[in-house]
Parts: sequence; C-alpha cells; structure tokens
Amino acid sequence: MNWDWDKLQEKRDRQQRQRPVRPERDDRDTFDHDRSDEDARTRRPSPGPRGGSSGPHFSMPRMRLPNGLMLGGGAALLVLLWLLSGIYIVNPGEEGVVLRFGKYNRTVGPGPHYALPSPIETVYKPQVARIMRSEVGYRSAGESRTFQQGQVRGIPAEASMLTGDENIVNVQFSVQYRIADPVAYLFNVYEPDAMVRNAAEAAMREVIGNSLIDAAITDGKLQIQAEATQLLQTILDRYGAGIDVIAVQLQDVHPPDEVRDAFKDVASAREDKSRIINEAEAYRNELLPRARGEAAALRNEAEAYRAMRVQNAEGAAARFAAVSEEYAKAPRVTGQRLYYEAVEDILKNAGDKVVLDGKIPEKVLPYLPLPGLKGAQPATGGTEKK
Repeated sequence: MNWDWDKLQEKRDRQQRQRPVRPERDDRDTFDHDRSDEDARTRRPSPGPRGGSSGPHFSMPRMRLPNGLMLGGGAALLVLLWLLSGIYIVNPGEEGVVLRFGKYNRTVGPGPHYALPSPIETVYKPQVARIMRSEVGYRSAGESRTFQQGQVRGIPAEASMLTGDENIVNVQFSVQYRIADPVAYLFNVYEPDAMVRNAAEAAMREVIGNSLIDAAITDGKLQIQAEATQLLQTILDRYGAGIDVIAVQLQDVHPPDEVRDAFKDVASAREDKSRIINEAEAYRNELLPRARGEAAALRNEAEAYRAMRVQNAEGAAARFAAVSEEYAKAPRVTGQRLYYEAVEDILKNAGDKVVLDGKIPEKVLPYLPLPGLKGAQPATGGTEKK
C-alpha cells in the first residue's frame, strides 16, 4: 500500500501548531522534550521507487540558549544600571551634600560627580547662591513678590507690635537671606523657612519694643532695620541654622486704623517742623559766609591802614631826626630852609594869593572875603593880586 507521506507530514505539522503548550518543568526536561519534538517534526521517510518514501529521514536539531544563562545576563544588566544611577550633576549655584547610610560624608561643588547608588548614599543639592525671602506681617499675591497696594494680604497677628512708649503699631517687613552652610541648613533645623520667619518676628518685636512710635513711623526706620538685621543674625547663629541674613527691609509701618488720622496729622506737623528747620539752616549757611567775608575784608583794610600810618609816622620821625641833626650843625641856614619849605607847603595848595607889602597891612581891615576871593575887588594902596 502506497502512502502519501507529504500530505501526512503536513497534517502532523498542523496538529503540532494547534497543540497547546505544556508548562515547563526544568531545563533538562524541556530541552529533551523540545529536541524530541524537533526530531519528530523533521524526521521524513526516504522516497520509494514510485516517488514515495522508503524510510525515515532525520535533520539537525536547532539549539536554544538555557533559561539560567538568560536570567544571569538580565541580572548583570540590572546591576550595571543600578551602578550607573549613581552619576549626578551639581548645577552652578548649588552644592552637593552626600550622606552615606544617613550620615554626612562630604560636600562637593558644581559639576558631574558620582555617589554610590541608593540606598547606600543620598545626595542633596541646596541652592546656596539663591537669595531667599521671608515675609512677616503680610503675604504677597502672585509670583512677583512686589509690595504694591492691592497686591498684599495683611497678617494682623504678625504685624501688630508694641512700642517702647506703649503704643500699638502695625509693622510689615521682609527678610532677605541665603544659605551660608548647606550642611547646617539641611540637618540642624527643621523647616528653616518657618524658623526664619518666627525668628525675624521675634527680633523685630524686641527692636520695636525698645523704640518710640514716632521714630518707627518717621525718621527711625533705618536704625530699626539695622538693629533687627544684627539681632536676627545673632539668633540664627545661636540656632546653628547656617543662614546668612542679607537685609531686613520695612515695607509699611502705620498705627492702627482707629488712630491713623491723628498720627498722620502729627507726622505732617513733624515734617513741617523739619522743613522749617532746614530752611532756617539754609538761610544761616548762606548768611554766615557772607558776613565772615565782609568781616575779613574790614579787618584787612584796618590792617592796611594801620600799617600805612605806622610807616608814615616812622618816616616822619626819621625825617625829623635827620633835620634836627642838620639844624644842630647850622641853625640859621637850616631854620631859613625850614621856613621856606613850610611856606611852600602852605601856598602850593592855595588857588588865589594876596600879598601886602610894607606898612599896607596896618591900614587894611583884617577881613578879606577869602572864600569868594575871585569875585572880590582888589584893595587900593599897593595891593597885588597873584
């Protein structure tokens, strides 16, 4: 009986494909079973004299990788990925704080670094160059953090403070700070932002309690800011917070709403007083230099006049001494010469001159219109007008 071996083989192949897959038992049984199935599928009878198959024909089985080796490769890949997860980058303006089994180990700067993967080592990256801000007495609305009317929400419980003269004032201020020691900032305090706000409120209450309300509202704000900054830094250093306070800035200082109008009037009066004082100071600063200049000019003129008079007197004294010495040598000649010089000094400044010779002066009335001599008639009896 001749069998159609090709059709029989195709039927067996279809049955093998439709057969459900049995669960695997172990590596050896699975490998042997797969090899027996492969042998059964590839075994073909040899062809007979009429084109049929005269006997079975065997082909080489296909090799498969054991499941244990595949699991080992997957585990090695997972270990490699776990080791590579320790690579991290610290950005500019940050510092990397590395903990090993929860204990501080080291601090690294910006750049790529490697740490043993979690849970062996843990990395924190605080932003040490960032200027942070804490608000006391109010909260800004939105991300702009600008203090403008209508964009803030007051916190009366934080803003209400008592001054040194037992007056109530509402103080709204902000604190600017940065991280100075990242290790202390991360592990010495809990919730550092809330701690900074509470410490700033305590420091400001102490400073306001030592100040008068007039200074807090008008011209004492700069001193209050400086004292609050120094006191807040002292408190944070005592806590070991690792925070450096940059500035404390007063945003708004005003009395309660019930007495705000009265305080505005007082502040206006103080401003008027300061304005008037400044105007008086300006007038004084303008007048005093001018008076000092005039006094210096008068003093210089007096000094010059004194020096001139002294020098003239000294010259006259020296001339008199010289003439006296010459008079002692020749009294008659020197006396006549002095008489001529004296007459010359008298007559050189006279405009009109009247000379009477001989006995004429005895007959003439000794009254002459000397001031109006040009209009007078010359006297008779030998008068000569020069």
